[in-house]
Amino acid sequence: MNIEYKQFVTAEDYNVLREAVGWTRLCSEQAQQGLENSVYVIGCYDNEKIVGAARVIWDGGYISYLADVMVMPEYQKMGIGKHMVQSAMDFMKSQLRDGWKIKMVLVAAKGKEAFYRKFGFNERPNEDAGAGMDVWLN
Repeated sequence: MNIEYKQFVTAEDYNVLREAVGWTRLCSEQAQQGLENSVYVIGCYDNEKIVGAARVIWDGGYISYLADVMVMPEYQKMGIGKHMVQSAMDFMKSQLRDGWKIKMVLVAAKGKEAFYRKFGFNERPNEDAGAGMDVWLN
């Protein structure tokens, strides 16, 4: 195994990962737009084969969104997801200015909440916040 992290993921590699983790494949143009409009992208490769990726979307102010944390099933539980999430969080911390706070949010895949709690993420709903919600538009 020859694991390497890069600050780049192609739309095709992104879709390979989406399918590997059971998510819907996106059209290449849409995947490319999402990647290009992310403020931070990290890809994990094993001998040039994509095995993991994550990205961050940020409004440039106080809200950032950790999105699409994906690791090929056969590479899970090897620290790849942990490395990518920590790298994304470190990047966002590097964007802080004096007096700033940046809130990072995410939508965890079902059953993955405990993984994100290790990084300090709080589950919703809780006493201060309602449940997270989403909708697909098509």
